[in-house]
Amino acid sequence: MNDLFARHRQVLPDWLALYYDEPLEITHGEGRHVWDADGNRYLDFFGGILTTMTAHALPEVTKAVSEQAGRIIHSSTLYLNRPMVELAERIAQLSGIPDARVFFTTSGTEANDTALLLATTYRRTNTILAMRNSYHGRSFSSVGITGNKGWSPTSFSPLQTLYVHGGVRTRGPFAELNDRDFIAACVADLRDLLGHTRPPAALIAEPIQGVGGFTSPPDGLYAAFRKVLQEQGILWIADEVQTGWGRTGEHFWGWQAHGQSGPPDILTFAKGIGNGMSIGGVVARSEIMNCLDSNSISTFGGTQITMAAGLANLSYLLEHDLQGNARRVGGLLVERLRAVAAQLPGVREVRGRGLMLGVELVKPGTDEADPKSAAAVLEAAREGGLLIGKGGGHNTSALRIAPPLSLTVAEAEEGAAILEQALRSAY
Repeated sequence: MNDLFARHRQVLPDWLALYYDEPLEITHGEGRHVWDADGNRYLDFFGGILTTMTAHALPEVTKAVSEQAGRIIHSSTLYLNRPMVELAERIAQLSGIPDARVFFTTSGTEANDTALLLATTYRRTNTILAMRNSYHGRSFSSVGITGNKGWSPTSFSPLQTLYVHGGVRTRGPFAELNDRDFIAACVADLRDLLGHTRPPAALIAEPIQGVGGFTSPPDGLYAAFRKVLQEQGILWIADEVQTGWGRTGEHFWGWQAHGQSGPPDILTFAKGIGNGMSIGGVVARSEIMNCLDSNSISTFGGTQITMAAGLANLSYLLEHDLQGNARRVGGLLVERLRAVAAQLPGVREVRGRGLMLGVELVKPGTDEADPKSAAAVLEAAREGGLLIGKGGGHNTSALRIAPPLSLTVAEAEEGAAILEQALRSAY
């Protein structure tokens, strides 16, 4: 491993993040477990950053990929592609967007990039509203709207970005308000902001902020925002890269917790649909999707082998009610973690829904972020046989928990016990 780490450092960028003091080489996986190059077995509570959605080495996906690879792997979007059409039909129907069109990309970053292209072209303006503490990818345009300086390496951008309050419920100037007043204050802030600028193209928002530490507003905030946005024709882009496909348990899409004013105009997705294969995409009303007046293609978006994986994975998810499993098992897991947190002064909050849970850590006796302890908990959890993630925005540090949606009750209990020990070792 030390040799591989040295080789990594020699040829890859210094800014390419690696977890752990001694970085891990994962060689194979099965179900909710993975193994490293030394033969150690881990319960995976991060799923390749929320990407292994159903299970590692899921036989149905493995078979679909293998069979498709034996026929043809790729031909590009210049030719008719049956698996792409079939997956687009299913996603369009599931999206909740009327007269939907679907465009496939290779990542969530590229999906958000496309959504920004569509919105600014349709609205003829390059002004975008985004949420504070947000993350939308690493392309030049998506970095430009990311409201998290830890993941935004440049201030240059092709877009004019204005940041709105509301993505973080328990921090910021409105944190002490009740939910109803919190929403009212955020809406008032939005109205005031719109009074100081030309009408923007769109608001882009994650229903639950991923990299920001799995933070979210009260249900209904984006529905209230949408009423304001619709007065000026401003579009709503729901970034479902991390919240989509039933991960939150209560809903298939995160936007549905804010659906009182209807579905978003544009929806972006990625990560879990491919179960590790590179699939991203955009869903939009036809008039928005078709607003471009020049040709476009996607060389690798929608390629046959990834579409075969996506179809098999989506079918498995729906047929086995993994959304319901996320709700049931996630509900048990969050209560177990909250019981632990109540005994530890360094745990400020356990939040999230379904199998998308965040544990925010602070220096005991303060409200200050504790990234050192977060790193220590990550290491201790690994030593105990559990892989988790971390994140956080402005002066926050959080552990991120997002296992495959097929997680069993026994595995949830096992993971919670390991995480409890890791937290106790730090506090």
